[in-house]
Amino acid sequence: MFKNRTHAAECLAGDLKRYAGQNPLILGIPRGGVVMAGVIAGALGGEVDVVLVHKLRAPGQPEFAIGSIDESGNVYLSGAVEQLGVRESYLQREREFQMESLRRRRAQYTPVHPPVSPAGRIVVVVDDGLATGATMMAALRSVRRQKPAKLIAATAVAPEDALENVRQLADEVVCLEVPDRFFAVGQAFEDFDQVEDDEVIEILKRCGPKKAT
Repeated sequence: MFKNRTHAAECLAGDLKRYAGQNPLILGIPRGGVVMAGVIAGALGGEVDVVLVHKLRAPGQPEFAIGSIDESGNVYLSGAVEQLGVRESYLQREREFQMESLRRRRAQYTPVHPPVSPAGRIVVVVDDGLATGATMMAALRSVRRQKPAKLIAATAVAPEDALENVRQLADEVVCLEVPDRFFAVGQAFEDFDQVEDDEVIEILKRCGPKKAT
């Protein structure tokens, strides 16, 4: 087990040490992934930003994802849209709702700079753990559109089926623990307390884009 997210991030940084000194861009998936991104960036000499994606909710089933949207408005729809007979009018309303939510979160997290461009850079997308892998997959699709030089997915713990899906979208996948019996991400951590927005904002201020000199 990992003591906490910092411990897990230190272990991930060890596995990613070959990228040290290459100014990698470490993109954390809020909120726990941002805590880990800060640690990894410190170890590798990189920069931190968030990658913002939201699921698109099924009608009447807000916990069930029928797709995802990133902050540029790019949409991925799963086969569930057709299976559930979701109407285009509903999809349009859901897109607009989630886009507004993403704009608010970006303004809250990084009010002084726009999203950092991944173009031409080594990019590591970090989350504290994967359950279905849907959020990581949405994040990878979003970053891939911006043409990074290399796209890496990094996480502390995940089931094998989630990793199999993620491998199709990343150039490299680093996962520290793949339990035979996966129940929840928190099973791999002694301390898995909720991360608050204030902590995310502080990490982004401290580890964000480097100022030109």
